[in-house]
Amino acid sequence: MLVHIIVSWLVSALALCLVSQIVSGIELSGFGAAMLATIVIGIVDAIIGPVLRFLAFPLTFLTLGLFRWVIYAFLLKLAAMLTPGFRIRGFLPALLGGLLLALLNYVLHRLVF
Repeated sequence: MLVHIIVSWLVSALALCLVSQIVSGIELSGFGAAMLATIVIGIVDAIIGPVLRFLAFPLTFLTLGLFRWVIYAFLLKLAAMLTPGFRIRGFLPALLGGLLLALLNYVLHRLVF
């Protein structure tokens, strides 16, 4: 169980490193910053995410779920503000980075597990 959590954390940090290499406007100072950022992203998503998703449900419903990506981009940008060594310059990189991060996390977790 603990090994699964640690490997999942490392895979998510790797995905974030790859996203920072692909999307200009997302900067990481190193793999350690990526590991810390994945923890902060998880905490921000667990604490603030449900409230935002609840409040934005009408917009999410009207856009057939597409507004959820805007919420995720906001949460990613917020996590970047709270994490040293992790920076997102603007909302569009956060939106593209969130989309790519979700996709890479899915693919990498499928390959590993």
